This record gives sequence, structure tokens and C-alpha cells, in this order.
Amino acid sequence: MTAPATGKTPVGRPRLRRPAARARRAALPAVLIVGLIAVAVSTVVAAGIGQNPVPIDEVIGSILHHLHLPAGPLPDQVGENTLWNVRLPRVVLALLVGAALGCAGAVLQGVFANPLAEPGIIGVSSGAAAGASGVIALAGVGVAGYAVAGGAFVGGLVTAAAVYLLSRSAGRTEVVTLVLTGIAVNAFAGGLIAFFTFRATPTARDQIVFWQLGSLNRATWDQVFLVLGFVAVGLVAAMAIARRMDLLALGEYSARHLGVDVEALRRVAIVIVAVLTAAAVAFCGIILFVGLVIPHLMRLIVGPGHRVLVPAATLAGAVGLVLADLAARTLVDYADLPLGMLTSLVGGPVFLILLRRTRSRRGGWT
Repeated sequence: MTAPATGKTPVGRPRLRRPAARARRAALPAVLIVGLIAVAVSTVVAAGIGQNPVPIDEVIGSILHHLHLPAGPLPDQVGENTLWNVRLPRVVLALLVGAALGCAGAVLQGVFANPLAEPGIIGVSSGAAAGASGVIALAGVGVAGYAVAGGAFVGGLVTAAAVYLLSRSAGRTEVVTLVLTGIAVNAFAGGLIAFFTFRATPTARDQIVFWQLGSLNRATWDQVFLVLGFVAVGLVAAMAIARRMDLLALGEYSARHLGVDVEALRRVAIVIVAVLTAAAVAFCGIILFVGLVIPHLMRLIVGPGHRVLVPAATLAGAVGLVLADLAARTLVDYADLPLGMLTSLVGGPVFLILLRRTRSRRGGWT
């Protein structure tokens, strides 16, 4: 007996559309190839542009030379020092921070089943700002950068843990309760930031405000290697739970019947997001909208499947922040604009446009 033309078997069950499934599986290599090419191009271009420009071919030659590969023309000593002591640490840190925020946003939106979720909703960003502000206010202006970064990292993790624990009820966590708890904890962290800012000296107060605006102008290779470890662990863990997040998208009831421990998945996802976001903001301050806009945009392009969406958001976040940082240090001569300010000025309107397009396609809010 042949199946009806509607695509169902004789007993009424939906028939698996194998070509579509194969197409979705084939999307991951394409995303990786395009994303990695974009990362390489943006890195080379950003490393060459600045107050002391270095030609693109010399940037490529210098990188290949340091990798012990056949190289083309090399920059002079000034260009070499500019590349490896100033530009490349900043560009690579921007790649890591953008990748971490993009991945964290994709994971949080997946586990919340809400494309409007972003890492700050569980208090990581505000907690990191409170931790950094406390260290600056209590230790004074001369405090080492690693102490401020450590305070930010610990503050972000503690705040995320507090949001999760306070939102638990009867051994489980409801998404709505988690969001509302995050709002309350974010407000409390904001009060702490205001208190530390009020108690700090005028110079320390300026440092607190500047840290919250976000900047990569003090990036070093030591910071890059430290952040790299946390980001690598977070990215691997995010890919490990991607399939279970796809099942959770079917609904909690269906996911549980398919063998997913929903509470454990949420707990793991919150830990991943907390580690990625805290590591990202520890050295560069608060960077807004990357974890919200990039995953939302990638979902429109590659679809909702997290095995493709997570790497797509990771690579797009890396490229996006490199370009944003390039704009921050080149738009105004002899000035370094706050990176968080630029991401907010661009990310806010872009997100509104995405919301309006989504609404127009669906005929209203869902």
C-alpha cells in the first residue's frame, strides 16, 4: 500500500523527510567554513588598521613567520612590535570575548526557549560589575588589573549561583521564576555598584565608570591565554548539550519522555553561561547586546537547531566584536571609544529591526 501524497504513513504518523534532515546536517560544515574564513579575514584586517597601519600582506607574513610557515613580506621592527604587543593581543581577546558572549546567548536562549533571553538575565554581568566596583572602591586606584578581573569573575559566578538557588522551588526551577529572580538580583547588584561608586574616591569613581563602559585597550597575551582556557571549556560543554537543548525545544513534557533531565540540563546550561560570561567581561568590562542580538540573528539565518546555531553564534560573535573594537579605536583619531557604548548604540536598533521583522512575518507577537 502506498503512502498518501500528504507525507504521512498509512497509520497517520509523520514520515521522516530525509532530504531535509540531510540538509540540516550539511549546514554545520558550511557554517564552520564560512565562519572560520570570516574570523581569519577580520583578524588580519583589524590587526593591520590603526594609527600605525601595517599592510595586509605584511600582517599575514608576520603571522606565518611566527607559526614557522613559509612567509611573505615582513613588517619593520616598529610594525612587528605594534602587531604582537598591541594589536594582536587585543584582536584575539576580542575574538574570545565575542565568541563567549555569542555562545552564552545561544545556550541561554535555548534552555529558556526564548529568543529574547541574554546572559545578563541571570545576573552575571551585574554581578561582575559589582565585584569589580567593590575591588576598585576598597583597594583604591592602584589596584592591579588582575585583582579587578578576579573580583569581576567571582562576582559574576556568585550572582549567577544566587539567582539559580533563589529561584528553586520544590526541587525544580521554573523559567518565569528564574527570570524574575534575576531581575531582583540585578537590581540588588545595581544598588551595590551605586554604593561602591558613591564611597569611592573621585579617581576610583572614574575607573569604576570606565570599567562598566567596556574596553579592550589594555589587552595582553597573559589575559588572552587565561580567558582562552575558560572559553574553550565553555564552548565544548555547550556543544555537548546541544542535542538535549533541541529536545527541550519540544517542550518540557516531551523532553522528559525522551529521556532528558530538564532540571539537570538547566543547571548545566546556567553554569556554562556563567563561566563564559564571567570570563568574557572580567578583563574588558560590560559588553551589551552581543549575547542577545548575535544568537537571535543567527537563528534567523541557520535555523533553531543548536548543533548548528551554537557554533554559528560563537563565530558570529567573535567576528562582530572584532569589528566593533576596530570601530572603537579608529572612528575618532587618537581616541579609544568605549566598546560597550558602541555595541549598545548598534545592537539596540538592530535588535528592534529584528523584532519588527519577526512580528511582521508572524502577523503579531507570539
